[in-house]
Amino acid sequence: MKNCLAILITIAFHAAYAQEKPVGIFDSHTDVGTNVKPGSATYIPETQQYIISGAGYNIWADHDEFQFVWKKMKGDFILYTRAEFLGNWVGYHRKIGWMVRKSLDGNSSQVNAVEHGDGLTSLQFRRTAGAQTEEIKSKLTKANILQLERKGDQYIMRAAIYGQPFVTDTIRGIDLGDEVYVGLFVGSHNSDVMETGVFSNVRITVPFHGDADGDTEMTLGSNLELLEVASGKRDIIYTVPYSIQAPNWNVDGKSLIFNDYKGIMYNFNLDSKVPTPINTGSITHNNNDHVISFNGRMLGLSNFNRSLGGSIIYTVPIEGGTPKQITPRGPSYLHGWSPDGNFLVFCGERNGEFDVYKIPSTGGKEVRLTNTKGLDDGPEYSPDGKFIYFNSVRSGSMQIWRMKPDGSDQEQVTNDEFNNWFAHISPDGKWICFISFLKEEVQPGIHPPYKHVYIRLMPFGGGPAKVIAYFYGGQGSINTPSWSPDSKRIAFVSNTVN
Repeated sequence: MKNCLAILITIAFHAAYAQEKPVGIFDSHTDVGTNVKPGSATYIPETQQYIISGAGYNIWADHDEFQFVWKKMKGDFILYTRAEFLGNWVGYHRKIGWMVRKSLDGNSSQVNAVEHGDGLTSLQFRRTAGAQTEEIKSKLTKANILQLERKGDQYIMRAAIYGQPFVTDTIRGIDLGDEVYVGLFVGSHNSDVMETGVFSNVRITVPFHGDADGDTEMTLGSNLELLEVASGKRDIIYTVPYSIQAPNWNVDGKSLIFNDYKGIMYNFNLDSKVPTPINTGSITHNNNDHVISFNGRMLGLSNFNRSLGGSIIYTVPIEGGTPKQITPRGPSYLHGWSPDGNFLVFCGERNGEFDVYKIPSTGGKEVRLTNTKGLDDGPEYSPDGKFIYFNSVRSGSMQIWRMKPDGSDQEQVTNDEFNNWFAHISPDGKWICFISFLKEEVQPGIHPPYKHVYIRLMPFGGGPAKVIAYFYGGQGSINTPSWSPDSKRIAFVSNTVN
């Protein structure tokens, strides 16, 4: 009740000014329709939420009445939010969601992804101005995760109940023109009643042009995000118009370490939001397979060296210094330190096979831990040192596996319809998070950028996995151990054209 009261106070404070300036990432807001009871729209920067109130007879038939928070866009895009009604009143046909319109006229052609007051979730569309609205009803009801993607003349609705995978519906052959009005909406289905929606984790993504694969150069902009594991709340804390990748969380909880597209390493201060380059000497072409030691004193790097066969592993003090070469040849992609600091585990390609290896952290003889045909990748120690988790394609799809540190007792941990990569165990040893690619988008043996992906969470002891983040990313999003030291948050990178 206190949270609802706080939101209502914020609405009242800002409502008088909302019409005069942009609302968050949107250009403006308006009541669509004629003589509609005035609505309101407020953006709360502290929580990155949109609070929208609207009235109107309906969004249906040959015309609409509702409150619309919009911006103009061209080309393809992906719209995402977590949407909830505010308050206990249930008008069965009240509506919240995403909408794309040709114009702000009440009878405009449009497409919307909508949740109704009774839980009905549907993809609605009006093909031409003044035409009757049509509808594709989702098999899912009571969705609070709504995504609407425009891909040419296709509109794709992906809907979910938070924690579950998307259910998808598509309409083709809808021509709204290149430039459209894109935004969030609330309609009450009652011209005398005002309904309010709360929209969290609002993202507008301009995707990669074309079909990204494992060799796609990473050129899109990046959002550095912090995900609150318990609630699913996401905060964008840093945005750049180029690729940054693989945030590691320092053990003091005060900063993150990531690489940029040039291979430079940075320490990102979480208070100042300023990245500072880390001195790695002549080792500057670092990829997104870098790991901080459990004691926080050392940083392991994977650096491209063509003359030595590709990626070579180095270690350097966490504050920077002169790197020490660890692996004699490549490709060797680092993914984990042992808790005692004595060993590194990595994915190495030797004689045409990618397997998991370990090597003393000071250098020495490498030991092959897996020998099953097919890709084994992403090895990482559990905090208690009893297991090494890795992902393997040996079962036909990419799944999470684990083994003892000597390579014995290899067993499968996940077994589902997704391609799962890069298992990261929380510092408290209670949870495993990993990134999941959709089988219809990605072949099992690759983890490309610029895809629809999930971060999923499962208990360390086993059990069902739940989705805790839905986003556009993939390669470089969560390659490295990115849990906060208190096991409450996860850092990751999402992508868009900036």
